[in-house]
Amino acid sequence: MHVLIVLIEILVLFAVVMLHVAYATYFERKIIGHMQVRLGPMQVGWHGLLQPIADGIKSFFKEDVIPDCADVLAFRAAPIICLTSMLTALAVVPFAKGWVLADINIGLLFIFAMSSLSSYGVLLAGWASNSKYTFLGGLRSMAQVVSYEISMGLSLVGVMMLSGTLNLTKIVEAQGTSLGGIYLFPQIIAFFVFCIAMLAETNRVPFDLPEAETELVSGYITEYSGMRYAMFFMAEYIGMMIMSAIGVICFLGGWNGPFEVSFFPPFWLVLKIYVFMFFFIWIRATLPRYRYDQLMDIGWKLLIPLALGNIVLTALFKALVG
Repeated sequence: MHVLIVLIEILVLFAVVMLHVAYATYFERKIIGHMQVRLGPMQVGWHGLLQPIADGIKSFFKEDVIPDCADVLAFRAAPIICLTSMLTALAVVPFAKGWVLADINIGLLFIFAMSSLSSYGVLLAGWASNSKYTFLGGLRSMAQVVSYEISMGLSLVGVMMLSGTLNLTKIVEAQGTSLGGIYLFPQIIAFFVFCIAMLAETNRVPFDLPEAETELVSGYITEYSGMRYAMFFMAEYIGMMIMSAIGVICFLGGWNGPFEVSFFPPFWLVLKIYVFMFFFIWIRATLPRYRYDQLMDIGWKLLIPLALGNIVLTALFKALVG
């Protein structure tokens, strides 16, 4: 009976997340359209509301092309690795107290492990396609993820020091004693580092070097088509959701609302996540892509020193306050 309940919970979470992924693309296209004084999708359904469904059906029925000289097994496995690793990471994200599939003590570490595994899918896609453009895109992605995962991990050390745990539920609960019930103010430096690092972790503008179409055709996904192509973008939008959830849980009080007694806690978590998603989209519509040397300089010369400095300041604060 317990196994059946867990399976139902997994299916419900999967269905909700897939619906989110479909309409996150609509959300992005509409927002960027209005920022550029356009309408965005308008043809399929009222104001284009059925456009994500039409896109999904189109992707499902498109021809699946595999290059002649590609490593077929690795080529097919790459998008599956990306998507399943992102979906697995969702298992430890708490949407409210008790609303989590696996409330493990190393939840934050587990999410980092899964997001790292996703980057192997990107590298595998670049190598298996047997194209110099896709291979360069895959290598760029690995270098980028390694660089910015360090700064992201270091930015969250201060949160771990203040809360004394890696459990995501307990991190939210520990913020009750902080200023404003959130860790944003005592960890403002860490929050700045995290926001930049999460853009690079999800390969979003201005750090979308792995799929830079002006230089690499379409990077590591150049040779993909149909549903396999769509799976990479599904993984990207799930990754955006997960990184947004980490930011909300670690810095903005998680599911806690602005009032002492908040109705339906998951509503506040999802609302805050969509604020982060809007930030992703706003940045895409505003900033140009960085050069690769600038990308590396920001990661190694700016963010890592800032994150290390924040750890020292947090340690001093803990020593003085107790």
